[in-house]
Amino acid sequence: MNDLKRVFSFLKPFRKEFLAAILFVIAETGFELVIPLLMADIIDTGIPSRDIHYILRIGIRMGILAVLSLLTGLLYARYAARTAMGYGAAIREAEFEKIQSYSFSNLDHFSTSSLITRLTTDITVMQNALTGGLRPMIRGPVMLVMGIFLAFVMNRQLALVFIVCTPLLGIILAVIVRKVAPLYGRQQTCMDQLNRVVQENITAIRAIKAFVRGDREEERFQEANETLTDTSRTTFHYAVLNVPSFQLTMYTAIVLILWFGGNFIQTGSMQVGELTGFLSYVMQIINSLMMISNVFLMLTRSLASARRICQVFDEKPALSAPEHPTGTIRDGSIDFHHVSFKYHRSAKEFTMQDIDLHIPSGTTVGIIGGTGSSKSTLVQLIPRLYDVTEGSVCVGGSDVRECPLDELRDQVAIVLQKNVLFSGTIRENLCWGNPTATEEELWEACRIACAYEFVSSFPKGLDTMLEEGGGNLSGGQRQRLCIARALLKKPRVLIFDDSTSAVDTATESEIRHALSALTETTKLIIAQRITSVMHADQIVILEDGRIHAVGNHQTLLASDPVYQEIYASQMKGGMEDGAN
Repeated sequence: MNDLKRVFSFLKPFRKEFLAAILFVIAETGFELVIPLLMADIIDTGIPSRDIHYILRIGIRMGILAVLSLLTGLLYARYAARTAMGYGAAIREAEFEKIQSYSFSNLDHFSTSSLITRLTTDITVMQNALTGGLRPMIRGPVMLVMGIFLAFVMNRQLALVFIVCTPLLGIILAVIVRKVAPLYGRQQTCMDQLNRVVQENITAIRAIKAFVRGDREEERFQEANETLTDTSRTTFHYAVLNVPSFQLTMYTAIVLILWFGGNFIQTGSMQVGELTGFLSYVMQIINSLMMISNVFLMLTRSLASARRICQVFDEKPALSAPEHPTGTIRDGSIDFHHVSFKYHRSAKEFTMQDIDLHIPSGTTVGIIGGTGSSKSTLVQLIPRLYDVTEGSVCVGGSDVRECPLDELRDQVAIVLQKNVLFSGTIRENLCWGNPTATEEELWEACRIACAYEFVSSFPKGLDTMLEEGGGNLSGGQRQRLCIARALLKKPRVLIFDDSTSAVDTATESEIRHALSALTETTKLIIAQRITSVMHADQIVILEDGRIHAVGNHQTLLASDPVYQEIYASQMKGGMEDGAN
């Protein structure tokens, strides 16, 4: 229940609308409960005396009460909708903001599909609990209490039937809720799995078609879909038991009331109108109990969603900006001081161990190594995408953990191995690097990244629309735009994580030549091709998460067997000295 309290705390900005909705539903219920009293008065007083004026007068009152009940019901619906929609927007915004504060290690704890479900389906469940649950949550208890009170006022003996039925109904509801509660959590987990299959299918649709695996993907979807269907069927199988159980109990109560009430009428201790009005209260009490049972089931489902939402809020960001930052980034120098790193602190072995490296400001450094040698991990420690496990990383002479996080990441630009472009224009994507960039700066960045030619060939130039992920561009074009975007930041440190793998060697050479003019920017180039790094001031060879060797092309070619092997396998005698 603490999770529900935390999630519903987002209602505070909308408490005026929330209170208004409660007041209107109470008023609506009160108007409805007076009508049976007036109806009983017509039957017992107006009809026997054949007083038409009395009947009309009471009938007009009933009509007025019905209209007032309708108006208050409509006002309730208006304020409840405002409350629910505002509440959903507030909690969705807070959850999204929390996710933005996550580091990469935090995101490893949740699958993408699960986060999407928590931001959409789970919050929708909470909204539905508010829109569909507020009315019965208020109306049900009010009708129950007032209905039983008025029933006792009309006839205490018949009202005792409810005293017997109410505990029985409570036991039935408790059994159902206990059975259904864990099933709702399982249902949301199945929804995560279904969303994951759909997401993977859409993202990898080209690979699926290329390998003709459509049938297999349909089987995966069918399996996930059937699992969700079976879980939902089982959940609702138990959830709907409250309806027949409640109906059986309450209609048995009605039969008993009619039996005893008929006997009371025969003995003259009760009038027909009184029994009719009493039965109206019985029906209202039945409806209120049904409402209360539905509210309990709705809260049970909401509890599962609230728990999942609170898990997002409870996740503590692994990285946070220092409260009192003391570091400043004076230049683009980088120092690794005996750095060791593992993705999970509970892991037995380090992913990267005892890295000790100095990179002077303004130099170009190439990083090569086999698959899994921790090349990408090494450079991700520089802008604090991850924090080191042991040792320290310094940029511009300051420990990155002591620098303001925004300032650090403004001064370090990284072009990731996986190109990320967003739907929108080329201009909008480039302006991620510098929102205030001028037209000249945008085109200059395109020239350095060798993107000028193809961008200028588009009829709309920089205003050309890109599909989601830049799907209407080739892989090389996406890479060059990502490089141009990074250049617009004018960073002190520029990192290329195998970000020219999709361009031809001639274009790569042009980019490398253009980048050489950025003498004040430290450039780190991760590459598989030795031609991408042979002109670097310094080359770092990583092997199994450790530094194997450091030096320039000539030094390593003359002395290091690993570098010699890489060079021989790629160059095949084409360039003995590594010159163009």
